[in-house]
Amino acid sequence: MARVMAVTFETHGQLHYLDPGEQQWQVGDMVLHPTEHGPEVAQVVWAPEWVDSENLTDLPVVAGRATEKDLRRDEQNRRHRAEAFEVARAMIAEHELPMKVVAVDWIDRGPTPGLQVAIYFTAPERVDFRSLVGDLARALKARVDLRQVGGRDAARLTGGIGNCGRDLCCSTFLTDFEPVGLSVARDQGLSTNPLAIQGQCGKLMCCLKYEHPLYVDFAQKAPAVGDRVSSPIGEGVVVGHNVPSQSVAVRNRDGEVARCPLTEVCPTSKRRKERHKAVQRREEGQQA
Repeated sequence: MARVMAVTFETHGQLHYLDPGEQQWQVGDMVLHPTEHGPEVAQVVWAPEWVDSENLTDLPVVAGRATEKDLRRDEQNRRHRAEAFEVARAMIAEHELPMKVVAVDWIDRGPTPGLQVAIYFTAPERVDFRSLVGDLARALKARVDLRQVGGRDAARLTGGIGNCGRDLCCSTFLTDFEPVGLSVARDQGLSTNPLAIQGQCGKLMCCLKYEHPLYVDFAQKAPAVGDRVSSPIGEGVVVGHNVPSQSVAVRNRDGEVARCPLTEVCPTSKRRKERHKAVQRREEGQQA
């Protein structure tokens, strides 16, 4: 068991987990998150609670409550980032480079070694930006680090709303990007047209991958569509699945259709076993 709380640096931004120490924190409190460049201001979005997870141990300890001085410094750095963003966009257009700025980090390390500005950008291919770096460094009076990122990292940095109507998984809680294939869409009964299941980054939605084990587990337990089953409404045929509610839709001999919990239906045909074997073979092939 570990006592954990979650904070974000931006509204609806990526979650970062901290050890709250001995203090009590509430949602909305402004605290200091330790980083390699010193403590940064963050907001508590998940109050401390005990969690049984091996992945949330050895977390950094919160560096205390943010003072008025810390909040003023954070607000000033936000203005600097906004200004650097506009300067970078203007100079990229002036140099006629195929680059798009997606995010800026303003790192104030104090007088030594001074300011550093990290500018994240996307581009269709590698870009020769050597002359641009020098102009940006003189304009911003800081050391500039240009970093090219891919589509998924760009979506994580900029944030947005997904097809489900919620904030993007990659910009909130998701930390690891795993390859997503069309086979997971087939297992979930979705369209295999990439345009219909792609995310804001232009790649297949990440939720297809991390939700996939739920559908595999459901397929191993549930009768297939078309299977004959006994159910609370009598003998019938499965006509649909609902994985989130762990239920199946059954039509009985009288034409009545009802959603029945998976625990209350009993298959009477052997198609279920054949379907489960096919799903297991495909899953084993992906793991190999």
